[in-house]
Amino acid sequence: MTDAAELRRRTAELLAAHPPAGTDRLDFLKARFDAGLAWVHYPEGLGGLGAPRSLQAVVDAELEAAGAPDNDPRRIGIGLGMAAPTILQYGTEEQKRRFLRPLWTGEEVWCQLFSEPGAGSDLAALGTRAVREDGGDWVVDGQKVWTSSAHVARWAILIARTDPGVPKHRGITYFVCDMTDPGVEVRPLRQITGEAEFNEVFLTGVRIPDAHRLGEVGDGWRVAQTTLNNERVAIGGMRLPREGGMIGPAARTWRERPELRTHDLHQRLLKLWVEVEVSRLTAERLRQQLVAGQPGPEGAGMKLAFARLNQEISGLEVELLGEEGLLYDDWTMRRPEHVDFTGREAGYRYLRSKGNSIEGGTTEVLLNIVAERVLGLPTEPRTDKDVAWKDLAR
Repeated sequence: MTDAAELRRRTAELLAAHPPAGTDRLDFLKARFDAGLAWVHYPEGLGGLGAPRSLQAVVDAELEAAGAPDNDPRRIGIGLGMAAPTILQYGTEEQKRRFLRPLWTGEEVWCQLFSEPGAGSDLAALGTRAVREDGGDWVVDGQKVWTSSAHVARWAILIARTDPGVPKHRGITYFVCDMTDPGVEVRPLRQITGEAEFNEVFLTGVRIPDAHRLGEVGDGWRVAQTTLNNERVAIGGMRLPREGGMIGPAARTWRERPELRTHDLHQRLLKLWVEVEVSRLTAERLRQQLVAGQPGPEGAGMKLAFARLNQEISGLEVELLGEEGLLYDDWTMRRPEHVDFTGREAGYRYLRSKGNSIEGGTTEVLLNIVAERVLGLPTEPRTDKDVAWKDLAR
């Protein structure tokens, strides 16, 4: 059985064979994956060693101390946090071996084609169609929206309707879509921050081979739940140091600018600081629970806390700065590869955090999930549960 000592030995062997100072970054990452030290809880041959998930921290600490490069997880977060666990659970052996290595090394960026203009909070109402031609390729037509990283992505995880004659949750199938294929058009969506990290994606006659289907035909909603549960954990349960995230700049401003302080702001900052620390420790406990199995609905609660705290902290920071908080450094239209919550000024954080209660599941949807799946409260009445999708009013 692989234990901490064995992982340290294997890490030392990796570092000896591929010294970080003299090894190309991508070559090092490939070697790390092949050594089973990418995500140690994955199976052998797929970047892991079948070891307990909790031991990943041992490897990460050794590599960080040696100055080894990482795989820039912010840039490839959708691949790491959403696509990879779904492929691992539902993918064929061929799919796992094709996609997981370049996904982890960052050679191939992933995006998520789920939400649509008419199917955001009610994702199961999606209308993008996938029709199979004579038992061969699938032909996909439709529109997706709020797609982070679509402008740099090589692959996408996609859900589409394959049977409109059954209730909406049962007629969906899950695919891997090549973003470079003919018929895929990506258009930027400029946000309130001035940036366009989101996109809308138009799919016109896009051909997807059946070999790129994940799970059974019509079982896409169940497969998508794996993606969505992992997404919420990735957003709300991310590992941060004390005063990591948005509370850091606010606390730093408080310490460095005593002339801005008031009693009321002090009380509010203390309250938020404590709540952030409680949330951080709760996220750590959630990650430890993941060692025993797949993420459950608890991730919805963490994502709810993440959104609320970010919005309250950024609002407090703008108030603390007074007139300075109204300044905005650059409204240039950019298409960034990832969100940088702490690399810009308070005004950016205030505006960007407004999206936290929408992306990764709206606050309203997540409250329902917590109520029904965590607290066991009665579900809300639904009139569309047994109605074929094609008969629903739209």
